[in-house]
Amino acid sequence: MSKYYYLISGLPELTLEDSKLSYTVADFRTEFYPDLSTADKKLIDLFYLKFDNQNVLRLLKDKDAVIDERGIFSAQELIESISILKDGREVDSKRFPSYLSSFILYYFSEINEDQFLYEDYLSTLYYEFSMNCGNDFVASWFEFNLTMNNILVALTARKYKEDVARYIVGQTNVCEALRTSGARDFGLTGEVDYIDSLMKISELADLVDREKKIDALKWAWMEDAVFFNYFTIERIFVFLLRLEIVERWISMDKEKGKQLFRSMIDSLKNDVQIPSEFR
Repeated sequence: MSKYYYLISGLPELTLEDSKLSYTVADFRTEFYPDLSTADKKLIDLFYLKFDNQNVLRLLKDKDAVIDERGIFSAQELIESISILKDGREVDSKRFPSYLSSFILYYFSEINEDQFLYEDYLSTLYYEFSMNCGNDFVASWFEFNLTMNNILVALTARKYKEDVARYIVGQTNVCEALRTSGARDFGLTGEVDYIDSLMKISELADLVDREKKIDALKWAWMEDAVFFNYFTIERIFVFLLRLEIVERWISMDKEKGKQLFRSMIDSLKNDVQIPSEFR
């Protein structure tokens, strides 16, 4: 396993200028990504691929759509891959993620006007692909998100007397419990240790407060999951996850974003200590 003493200890002390971050998840891909091992680049790619997922959905609807530049692929690269797959030709899975190819083929083989069903299917493929990445922490992160999102969706669907099973994505044991259980907690107490927190979050009427509580739960999960990882790719992955959260809050709420941002930096300072031989 690669160790990134200099990279992690050299991550910038992210500061604010004119209410904007001086460092972003896009900057990381430009400045530090090339220094990662080949195997670790593939793990970090999983973080950035979520932007490509949305870009693919946009371009399938409108080839002239503006894409999120944080993705791995340019608009031209995505359009080219979409065109190749639409023509029935194959795209090299070493160059283009297999789950995206599968989704694009599905898109052109199904007649479906419900965009949400396409998004759900793409999410299912993305989570399955990421949970099979071979890294315990990264796989656990995606499973945690899949579980959390599904539980929140299930609670909302039940509240409005909708068919819960219709909204669940994925094929895990938790997914199956959510689709079939009539219990208040879907029979997940004891299996999902944060089920009570999610049930309380789902009852919040204020959507902003709800979103903050969800991010706080993610933050706490990351703290615990990466506790013993100091100079590994897992620490870098968490840095990107935290940075994305802060970017989003700063864009929505300047003052509270600053507070969250500073807490992240303080946490990084406390977490990372450089071994004496590398000082």
